[in-house]
Amino acid sequence: MMDAVVTTSRTAGPEEVERARRLAARLAIPFAPRQGALADLGARAALVVTKDRLVVETRAGKLFFHPGMARPRIRSLERGEDDVMIKAMQLVSGDAVLDCTLGLGADAIVSAFVVGRGGRVVGVEAVPLLAEVVRIGLQTYDPGHEAMRDAMRRVEVVAADHADYLARLPDAAFDVVYFDPLFREPVEATVHMRPWRELGVGRPLTKDIVAQARRVAKRRVVIKERQGSPVFDELGVDAVVGGRKSRVAYGIITAGDGPSVAVDAASMVRATSAADGERP
Repeated sequence: MMDAVVTTSRTAGPEEVERARRLAARLAIPFAPRQGALADLGARAALVVTKDRLVVETRAGKLFFHPGMARPRIRSLERGEDDVMIKAMQLVSGDAVLDCTLGLGADAIVSAFVVGRGGRVVGVEAVPLLAEVVRIGLQTYDPGHEAMRDAMRRVEVVAADHADYLARLPDAAFDVVYFDPLFREPVEATVHMRPWRELGVGRPLTKDIVAQARRVAKRRVVIKERQGSPVFDELGVDAVVGGRKSRVAYGIITAGDGPSVAVDAASMVRATSAADGERP
């Protein structure tokens, strides 16, 4: 069975078929004419070109671009409210952020909103199909919010394994390096995460990857995980911050010129955020 194919919806016209063929050629993924059910294409996943959008379909469900919780989080920030991820990053206007686990891009969009036009956000996605869906979505989706639309358009998408990408970067290339990997212990209620696991995007972080991230970060590395996860201790984080009632938390590792962070109650961010939840 092939890993992936590019195809179209059943009702596709000549224009969608041509788009699918060009996309398959650019991604170096086989094109499979749509004649029946997706299960008949002989692939674990299919990138489906429809008239309105791109959809990744797997046996566990579909994935397509949407900004998710980015919209309410940005509105909260506009009201002067806290966002736990932004506090963990200590993100300010003009910063450069490397999001090593882009997913559908919600965290990258919020980061781009905060760093503004003078900053930079690069999102790395290891699955080429997902990277393409998000790249197109960020450039074409209209959220009906000018500042959010501007932030979306400024996110740079890179289709690559983050370990390889980090290894190629110079020291202190970004102010903050961020990871939101699939949780080691999945939240049972998050049925929407099953397609992600079907695509095999759940590779755990290692000390070697974190060491590369620390080299690349000027100030800090931030890792999102479940509250109380042993991953934080295993990776040697300096502090863990999160909302008191939240299921998720953010581990902080000081890098380069970043201020030291003490692991104590005073380091805890007290605000809960709309960002709480599992990737994406």
